[in-house]
Amino acid sequence: MNDPFCEISYSEKVRIFSSDYLKCCLYISNQQTPDHVFTKKLYSKLISTSQVLEDFLDFHGAKNSEDWYLYRELCATIRHLSLGVYCQKHILNRLIFYDIPDIEVFREQGEATLNFLNDALRNLAPVIIDEASRLNIAMPSDSFGPEDFPGITTGEMLKYDIDDDAKDVQKRNIVKIASEFLSIAASFDPMGFYEPYDDDEMAALVPEKVNEVQIRRFEMLVHNLQSSFDTYVIHGGFRFGDRKLKSLRSYFSIVFHLLQMMGRLLHFYERHLHEAGYKNTYKRVQDKLASLVDPVKLMDRTINYGLYYACHYLNSGKKLAREILNENIERSSITVGIPVKLGFHSRPSLLVAKIVQHFGGQVELVVGEDRFDASSVLDIQWAGGKIQKEKISEVTFEGDIRALADIQILAGVNYGEDTMGKGVPLPGELSYLK
Repeated sequence: MNDPFCEISYSEKVRIFSSDYLKCCLYISNQQTPDHVFTKKLYSKLISTSQVLEDFLDFHGAKNSEDWYLYRELCATIRHLSLGVYCQKHILNRLIFYDIPDIEVFREQGEATLNFLNDALRNLAPVIIDEASRLNIAMPSDSFGPEDFPGITTGEMLKYDIDDDAKDVQKRNIVKIASEFLSIAASFDPMGFYEPYDDDEMAALVPEKVNEVQIRRFEMLVHNLQSSFDTYVIHGGFRFGDRKLKSLRSYFSIVFHLLQMMGRLLHFYERHLHEAGYKNTYKRVQDKLASLVDPVKLMDRTINYGLYYACHYLNSGKKLAREILNENIERSSITVGIPVKLGFHSRPSLLVAKIVQHFGGQVELVVGEDRFDASSVLDIQWAGGKIQKEKISEVTFEGDIRALADIQILAGVNYGEDTMGKGVPLPGELSYLK
C-alpha cells in the first residue's frame, strides 16, 4: 500500500505555503512602497495565498494549537479583509461606467471604506511577519515590487465592435428581471434606515438583526438577477446599448458588490471579533485582532456605508424598474363581479392590492369613467364607495396580464371570503397572499 503522506516535513511545508503570503506582507510593510500599492492584483494575491495557507494550517490542527493559533487567525483575517476590499476596489473602479445619478457622496464614502480596510492590512502585515519569525518560518529571499501589482485601469479602451443592443430581446425576460428587482427591493425594505447608527445601535443590530447568513442570502438573489440579465437581456458591458436597461443593471450590480463586501466583513466580525464567550487563548487572540482591526470602525463601514447604500440603491432603482416593467408587460383587461355582499371593504381590497404589488406591473380598477390604482388599498376602497353608491355589480381591471389572471382567480372565490365577510381558504395559485 502506498503511503499517502508526503515526506516533506511540516516546517518545510509551512515555509513553502507561507512564502508568497509573507512576500506580500513584506511588500505592504515596506516604507518605500508607494501609496497606490493596493491594487486588485495585490488583493487577489493575498486572497489566494492566505486561503491555501489557512487550509494547510487547519489540516494540521492550528485551530487547537496555542503556539499556532494566532498565525492561523491572522491568515484568516487577511483573507476575509482582502475579499471585502477587493469588492470595494471593484466598485470604485467601475463607478465611471455605472449609470447612476448623484454618486459623489457615495464615492467619498467608498474611498473612506477602502482606506480603512487598506490601513487594516498595513497594521496586520508587520504583526504577521513578527509572528512568522517567532515560529521560525524563514523569510523569503526575494521580494515583490510595484511592477508585480499594477492597477487594472489604463487610458485606453478596446474598440467597441460587437452590437449588444437589446432590440430583439424577448420582453418576458425583461419583465421577469424588473419584477424580481422590485421583489428583492421590497424584501430588503425592513433593513432600510435614514440616519447613521451609533456604536450602541450597531452592537444591537449585528448579529441579531443583520448578519452574514442574511446578507449572503440577499447576495445570492441579486447575483442570480445579474446573471439572468447578462444571459438573457444584454451580454455586453455598460458603455453602449439600451440606456434604461443598462442603468437598471447598474443599480443591482452596485448592490451585489456591496453585499459581497458586507458578507465578508460580517463573517470576519462574527467569527473573529464578536464576543462569543471564549476564554484563554481564543480570547487573547480575539483581543489582539481587535487591536489591529477596530471592530467599531469595521461595523461603521459595514453598516453605515455598505448596508445604507445597498438599501439606498435598491430603493432608488424601483422607479426605473417599474418604468421598464410597464413598458414591457403584456396588457389586457378582465371584467369580474364585486365581492358579495360587502363589496370592496378591507379584506378584498388588501388581497387585490397584494396581487398587483406581487407582480409589480400597473393595474387599474375601472369604474365607469373613473380609474383607480389597484396596487393601493385606499384607492380600491375609494372605488368601493362609488360602486356601492351606484349599485354596480361588475368592474373591469386593466393592466398587467399576470396580475389579472390571479385577480380573476381571487374573484372566483369571492375575494377570499364568504357572504358574511369571513375568510375562506385561497386556491393554491394564490398561496403567496398568505
